[in-house]
Amino acid sequence: MLTLAVARAVRGTEPLVAAEIRRARFGAVVGVRRREVWFETRPGAGLLGLRTADDVLLAAAVVDGVGHGRSALARLARAARGIAPDGSGPSDSSGVSGMEVSASFAGRRNYTRYDIEDAVGHELARSWRLRYHSRRGGGRPPSGAMAWRVTIEGDLAVIARRTGDRPLHRRPYKTSSIPGTLHPPLAAAMARLAGLDAADFRGVVLDPCCGAGTTLIEAHVLAPHAGLAGFDRDPAAVAAAAANARAVLPAAAPGPFRWGLADAGRLPVADGSVRRVLVNPPWGRQVPPRGLLGHGLDPLWRELRRVLEPGGLAVALLHDDPGAGGGTPAGFGVEEAVQVSLSGLHPVITVLRRRSR
Repeated sequence: MLTLAVARAVRGTEPLVAAEIRRARFGAVVGVRRREVWFETRPGAGLLGLRTADDVLLAAAVVDGVGHGRSALARLARAARGIAPDGSGPSDSSGVSGMEVSASFAGRRNYTRYDIEDAVGHELARSWRLRYHSRRGGGRPPSGAMAWRVTIEGDLAVIARRTGDRPLHRRPYKTSSIPGTLHPPLAAAMARLAGLDAADFRGVVLDPCCGAGTTLIEAHVLAPHAGLAGFDRDPAAVAAAAANARAVLPAAAPGPFRWGLADAGRLPVADGSVRRVLVNPPWGRQVPPRGLLGHGLDPLWRELRRVLEPGGLAVALLHDDPGAGGGTPAGFGVEEAVQVSLSGLHPVITVLRRRSR
């Protein structure tokens, strides 16, 4: 029996999420909306293995005719009233601290997200015999609450339930963090754009601004046979990366990771020894550029040209699009550029190929 699932995505990465769903055979993609990929799947398809998605939910109701007026709230409440426990959730309230609903919509409407959440949440809680925890007024649901989501685009809404006990983007390995740490689904998208999902990928993957190690840990999940080298000029970042990497390795395993202190403009890496680079250079928002990158990224590009093998790829999250007037670094050609929305900004995941001399 097929079930409609909804994968939530960082804005701009929807095609990458859809491609992962198809490649991993999680199901058949049936639609793409703003920040969502809808697909039909079977129970037990391993949906929690999606790496590029922010979250994955099972649709319980698709509601059309959801207008901009407040009558839409009654329509959503009626749809929620018709959602009965299906046996896939808790059979009773033991171990479940209640129910929460989060909502979002595109465009202007005569109601708020809290109106949507309360209209749907009260009805769902009645059917499931659980306490509803509203976010209105700054309320925060307790951990362990059953999580539902309502999204509206145009006049079509979906009411869906989270399949896991936490959003997918909250990786269990992320035990240590630092300012400016990279969003894990974006790191996974960068690894896929670098071609690390190729069968039995081998070679060295480098992150010269490794931060808390997110890019290389996501690379390891995708390419377990790759060598992984991460450097940062901040000792706290290197310590966080090493701690997070230990969380994904079997006990006593030596692991493929190599972490070290270094300036991204002067790397302790041999010429032509790197096959792929994943990098999130400092933008100056949460992490100011320092050291040799304090006045620009030219030293970084010089080092990447030096350490990459001819034809090697660098996938970078950049504030300026090199393919649209930002200036392509010398010695590289832009293969692909994916603009995303992140923390109110619109950086570009840029795939650069090192030209052969």
